[in-house]
Amino acid sequence: MDRAFLLEFLRNLAANNHKAWMDEHRADYHRARAIYTTLVQEVLTGLQAFEPEVRGLIPADVMFRINKNDRSQRDPEPYKRRMGAGLKRDGRHAPWAGYFLAIQPEGHSWVGGGIWRPDTAGLARIRQEIHYNGAEFRAVREAADLQQQFPAGVQGEQLQRPPRGYDRHTPDLEWLQLKQFTVVQPVADADVLRPEFVSRVLAAFRAAQPLVRFLNDGLSN
Repeated sequence: MDRAFLLEFLRNLAANNHKAWMDEHRADYHRARAIYTTLVQEVLTGLQAFEPEVRGLIPADVMFRINKNDRSQRDPEPYKRRMGAGLKRDGRHAPWAGYFLAIQPEGHSWVGGGIWRPDTAGLARIRQEIHYNGAEFRAVREAADLQQQFPAGVQGEQLQRPPRGYDRHTPDLEWLQLKQFTVVQPVADADVLRPEFVSRVLAAFRAAQPLVRFLNDGLSN
């Protein structure tokens, strides 16, 4: 199916982000959503071949709604400007690390892995895993595949001070201060349209897999 139509629909949505326009273009939305669903199915099928944690999931389990659920009074736009999916154990809203695919025009598409905004208990378990297994975490984040696919490395919002239970002399403190653990690769519009795009996404996911598994090991403890 035509990913160019998906990008064009999202481009038009960004310029007309209100309910009246969406209602008028509902058929176009359903066509764009179907194109994205096909893309997610292709990616999910490929991921399931090497990531058992996501086997049994279907696109409906991993795709996010386009409606915003957390708008502030200063945000007049009711719809996201992207279509996204969180491919992880138990589906998109589960509290596990996983893999992510977002399509947004003007070069704002991206693929990634890790965990965004874990809850307090989950974050504490991840920090404990890093503290107890610092050498393993160092090997994960310095792996050649990860660095090639995600040159910016593991990132996340960071505390200004050591988290509770740690002090400024704790090894790997800069990593313990993170509040999320993510790797992200931006994708140009032209690359979204290429026949090999799914293979590119899967290569990025495979590189992120050791990080995802390390984080989920921590969350499981």
